[in-house]
Amino acid sequence: MRAWRGIPAAVLATLCLAFGAGAVELKPDRDFRVINPPLATDTNNTNKIEVTEFFWYGCPHCFDFEPVLAAWAKKLPADVSFRRVPAIGPNNKWTPGARLYYTLEAMNLLEKLHADVFAAIHVDRQRLDDEKILLEWVAKKGIEPKKFGETWSSPGVQSRVQQARELSQSAGLSGVPAVVVQGRYQAMTQGSYEELVAMVDALVARVRAEGGKR
Repeated sequence: MRAWRGIPAAVLATLCLAFGAGAVELKPDRDFRVINPPLATDTNNTNKIEVTEFFWYGCPHCFDFEPVLAAWAKKLPADVSFRRVPAIGPNNKWTPGARLYYTLEAMNLLEKLHADVFAAIHVDRQRLDDEKILLEWVAKKGIEPKKFGETWSSPGVQSRVQQARELSQSAGLSGVPAVVVQGRYQAMTQGSYEELVAMVDALVARVRAEGGKR
C-alpha cells in the first residue's frame, strides 16, 4: 500500500476470512474502516451498490493490484457498479496522474489505455508526469497531441480533478490502493490482493443486508 508521503502505510488490519467456511462476521478496524460521513456516490448509479477504487498510476502496489481488480470488475453482479478515482494527496504530487486519467476518460480512451499507462510507468520506466515525455507517449499511441493538450487543459477535466481531490480528502485515505463500498466502508486486509477483493464482496453483501442505499 502506497502512503501519501511515499512510505508504506500500516492501515490494513489482519483479515480472518475462512474461505468456503460460510458466513464471516465482519469487524470494524479489522476487516473494514467506517467512513463517516459517507462519501457521495455516483448519481448515475443510484440503484446500485457502488464500489470505488482510489489509486495512483505511480503506485507499484496499484500496478500489482490492477489485474486482480480488473478481473473482479468483469464479473460484477447486476446490483453492483464500479468506478475508479485517481487519488490526490495533500501535497498534490499525484495531480498529473489524475489529469491524465480524466483526459483519457474525456477522449473515450480510458478502457483502451488505462493498463498501458501503468505499463509505461512501471515496466518501461517512463516519467509520464513530465509533459514532454507524456506528449511523446501520447503520440506513439496514435493520439493527436494538440487534441490531447486541449482536453488536458479543458474546464471539464479540471473540474473532475477537483472532484477527485475533494473525494480523496473526504475519504480520509492513508494511502492507495484503497477500495470503498457504497461510500461507507473501506475494505481492509494484510493478506493478498485476492483476499482484498474477497473482503470487498463481503462488504457488498453487508450493504445488501442493510438495504443497499443509505
